[in-house]
Amino acid sequence: MTAPVIALALFAAILHATWNAFLRSGADRLWTITVMSLSMVVVALPFAFFLPLPPAAAWPWLIGSSLLQVGYCCFLVMAYRHGDLGQVYPVVRGIVPLLVASGGYLFLSERVPPVALIGIGLIAGGIIALAMGKGRASLVSLGFAALTGLFIAAYATVDAKGVRVAGHPGSYAVWIYILYGSLMVLAFMAMRGRLRIDPRAPDTWKAVGGGMVSLVAYGAVVAAFASGPAGPITALRETSVIFAAMIGWAFLGEHLSARRLIACVVVVAGAVLVGYAR
Repeated sequence: MTAPVIALALFAAILHATWNAFLRSGADRLWTITVMSLSMVVVALPFAFFLPLPPAAAWPWLIGSSLLQVGYCCFLVMAYRHGDLGQVYPVVRGIVPLLVASGGYLFLSERVPPVALIGIGLIAGGIIALAMGKGRASLVSLGFAALTGLFIAAYATVDAKGVRVAGHPGSYAVWIYILYGSLMVLAFMAMRGRLRIDPRAPDTWKAVGGGMVSLVAYGAVVAAFASGPAGPITALRETSVIFAAMIGWAFLGEHLSARRLIACVVVVAGAVLVGYAR
């Protein structure tokens, strides 16, 4: 990989951990992630008038991915209700390559290289370490984090097929933001009633800022994928686990023990090995 591609992947990792910190720091996390999603709709909507409309065959994939992303957001909110950023985030990110590799072996008869097996073992060991000892993550938060990772793996699989059917990555991404953001608002209203947004409130602008950080993070990783190999880039992006632990310690007042930091490093090492083996 070239230096610019590595920089883009690391930049995306930092931004991804940052928008999760925006969410974790919110007083009402469901409201926060809904406003974040709505801000993405506002930004994406003008592009829908200039980019080609996805073909009819792509819409089931667009709708399916959007519904899965709503589920992902809801479970992520529940995970952060019960656990710290530095505990939940490594499990959410670490479980994805584990699920993808395991699913390929179980359902697609794909051979798992020895390097990937070592990576899966490291991810599992790191997650177990986060669940044990002093200051351990609760089983409830780990359960919700694992379900969140399951939703990520599911919508990523749908997107991998859907973007090929759409034939235009930019158009596909714009409509994902529009559909997912709109469905997230409907989900909030179904659970809470009216969505109230005060444009003068600091929490509103913090949520909007989180949405914009998420948008830029997605753009950075797409730009990296356009210029370099997907496996190593995906693996490098998993360094966001370390950034999340450091952000939680520096800005959210979370405890960062040596054991927790080592567990995060182990998860990252496992994700890197799985990513490079793909």
